[in-house]
Amino acid sequence: MFSFSSRSKMSDAPEATPAPAPAKISEPHPLDVLTGGAFSAATSGERAARVRDWLAQEPSPEQLQEVFKELSVRDKGAARAIRERIDELKRAKNQEAIAAEWADKAQALLDAPRLNIADAMAWQRDAAKAGAPLSREPLAALKTALAERVKVIEDLQHRVQVQREAAVLLAQRIEVLSTKPWADAQAALDLLRADVGRWQEQAQELAGDASWVSVEARFPPLLDASRSQLLVVWEAFEAALGQAVAAAADPQAPLPPVPVWADELRAARGLPTEADAVAAAAAAARPPRSKVDPVVVDKAQQAVRAALATLEAETAEGHGKASMGASAQLRAVLKVHGRHIDAALEQQVHQALVAAGELQGWQRWSADQVREELVAKAEALLQRPEGQALGGRKMQETLRQLREQWKQADQGGPANHALWRKFDEACNAAHKVVEAWLSKVRAEAAEHKAARLALIEELQAWSAAQAASTDWKALGRALHQFAERWREGGHVGEKVFAELQPLWKQAFAQASAPLEAAQKESLARRHAMIEEATALGAAAPLRIDAIKQLQQRWQAEAQAVPLERRHEQKLWDAFRKPIDEAFQRKGSERERAATELSARDRAVLEASKALDAASASGDAQQIRHAMQALEEALRQQAHAAQSEEKAVQTPAEQASEATESEAPQTAAPKAAGARPVVAVRGDDRPGMKRDAVPAPGARPGRPGERRDGRPGRPEGRGERGGRLGERPMREERGPRLGDAAFRAQRDAMEHAQAALRRLAAQAHGEALTQLLTAWEQRDPAQLPGTQELGGRVAPAVRSAWVQALSGAPAGDAAEALLRLEMAAELPTPAEHLPARRALQLQLLTRRNDPAPAQTWGQDAARVLASASDAGSARRLQAVLKVLLRK
Repeated sequence: MFSFSSRSKMSDAPEATPAPAPAKISEPHPLDVLTGGAFSAATSGERAARVRDWLAQEPSPEQLQEVFKELSVRDKGAARAIRERIDELKRAKNQEAIAAEWADKAQALLDAPRLNIADAMAWQRDAAKAGAPLSREPLAALKTALAERVKVIEDLQHRVQVQREAAVLLAQRIEVLSTKPWADAQAALDLLRADVGRWQEQAQELAGDASWVSVEARFPPLLDASRSQLLVVWEAFEAALGQAVAAAADPQAPLPPVPVWADELRAARGLPTEADAVAAAAAAARPPRSKVDPVVVDKAQQAVRAALATLEAETAEGHGKASMGASAQLRAVLKVHGRHIDAALEQQVHQALVAAGELQGWQRWSADQVREELVAKAEALLQRPEGQALGGRKMQETLRQLREQWKQADQGGPANHALWRKFDEACNAAHKVVEAWLSKVRAEAAEHKAARLALIEELQAWSAAQAASTDWKALGRALHQFAERWREGGHVGEKVFAELQPLWKQAFAQASAPLEAAQKESLARRHAMIEEATALGAAAPLRIDAIKQLQQRWQAEAQAVPLERRHEQKLWDAFRKPIDEAFQRKGSERERAATELSARDRAVLEASKALDAASASGDAQQIRHAMQALEEALRQQAHAAQSEEKAVQTPAEQASEATESEAPQTAAPKAAGARPVVAVRGDDRPGMKRDAVPAPGARPGRPGERRDGRPGRPEGRGERGGRLGERPMREERGPRLGDAAFRAQRDAMEHAQAALRRLAAQAHGEALTQLLTAWEQRDPAQLPGTQELGGRVAPAVRSAWVQALSGAPAGDAAEALLRLEMAAELPTPAEHLPARRALQLQLLTRRNDPAPAQTWGQDAARVLASASDAGSARRLQAVLKVLLRK
């Protein structure tokens, strides 16, 4: 039936085997050579490493695009680095285009013959907004050049102001010299000529500067005006001084036009001075004075002195307007009483009037300075940078402050109508923003008013619909939501709010009336329950069932009718106070009974105190001995309890035998009045067996039979049978400890265990420190022992560590540290994250290799065999801190 081969299976003749087909050789990828073998790499991590090496060679964008197109199909993880490089090149290209554009603009500003400072500042701001790389070249150099150019222009403008002030000071020097003798003026002529010449050179240097055309338009006219005024004053002074020198040398020469010098030359020639001639002419023209009544003279001097004192006081305090009024008042008094005062008083009056005039001029100048600043601030309100414009309210407040400051400036000096017109125009232009904001606020107020009226109508309709509802919680939530909506209804004017608020209160009171009535009734019921709780708490036998029922009634009432949270909390505190006091009283009675310690409790307490003292000492051996002593005290307590049970067992057995002998005689009378056994008091500790009390008249059960008549368990199964077999009985324990002894031994045990853990952690830290020191110094003798290192370090592992420390530093610990961090599940520093990801990818391909958690001892030996450095030491310490505790 079956065909057999002609050749026997046991034949020694060799069988003809077909020749193996040649293996198919895979052709390499065309881009494999370009990328250094990235396409032929065996694992993803190796491929990513070769891609990074290739990217370090700075390939061209075309090569990047081609390799990314091919590699993204095979390995997206390895192609991510190429994509990031392509995106980086794109961003760099875009930034180069932006940088070229803004560089052209900056170069145009620099090449322009006139540079506006505002344009230069705007270039930097707009370039930063556009994302131009201002910190890179060439924009960094252009920004620096623009800043230097702006600095030069601002310096020129500042020097113009300095030159203007210098011209004023020179003119004042010339004016002061014209009031002194002409000999003093001649002595100071050379120095003054040098100063004027130097000023002209500096002014000419300013005008000849290359950046002079970029100065603001208001500065060149100021410099020209100062030059012309100074030259006019200097030429007149020089001509008058030359004429005075000539007149001093030649008596026939004309006198100079300076009154002081002319009077001095007249006096030198023996001629009367101009002041004497004027006084003589006035005296000749003035009729002889008639004698004046001394009373009139005293009255005139008193009036003049009073006006003079007022003017001097206002001038000393710097009040410009008040000094003007006081000056006018003094002049009016002089018109009436001027001819009756003496020369000394008249001289004081003239000095006071001159000082008041100077103060008024300074006040006028300072007030104009303040006004110009206010005008500049008002004009700048609408010229703020984009994104920094003031809002309506802020603009309104700013305008109000500027106008108040203008009023204060007007009080300090005379008005300047030209500046006022400019200031008022700027404020009116800025006030248009305020008007637009006000119109918007009015529109929003109208919308808010309509919304609030609609909310009032909605509340009225809701209250009519919920008139018959008894879900007080839902009503309370709805009313709270209505109140929140009213509170968040938006801003309205005070007048409108005064009209709407009464309507809202009326509607809300109507809607909340049923809830308030229910809350009032609930409040009465709760007060009644509080009184009942007070009575229950004061009762001598504490009725737990009545207290539980009362608490359930309170909870039901609280869930049915909600109250205001604070009020409800106060009621609950008043309700639970008597109950808590009753339970505290009962607990104190229990504690008072428990404080009576037995001899066993005292022994446990003494052992607990000894354990606390050992824990405080910090000696681990002493703590363990004290813990053993406490456990021995607890065991002795159990043995003592068992001996007491045995001592009590003999009388109990005698009683039971006596009962059995009398049972036939008393069975009939007891059966009539017997009651079923509901519960038997016994030992409720885990593992204790309760003696079953058979019902009266019941027959004794057979072995293995249940008391309820059902068949018992098989003999092969334990008392708590099951597939797990018999379970061992729990260890016999003594009677319950008192509360104080139990808490004392529990706290002592907890403190001792915590102290042992703390000492173990301290020893662990010292062992780690010794290990790192041994690594740093390459000294195996300093390596901690196996006991100090803990149970996680086997002797073989420690021997490997000793061998690693015995030789010279060799090898690289980077991969070993990464494996240790993976075993400890700790984070890796940011600079080593790519290497950790690559290692994780390699481990995924090596499924048969042991995990890092299994080889951490060998990895630590590799780290110890390498050279020590601070970073590796920190990483090794963090890893071993975790691994030695697992």
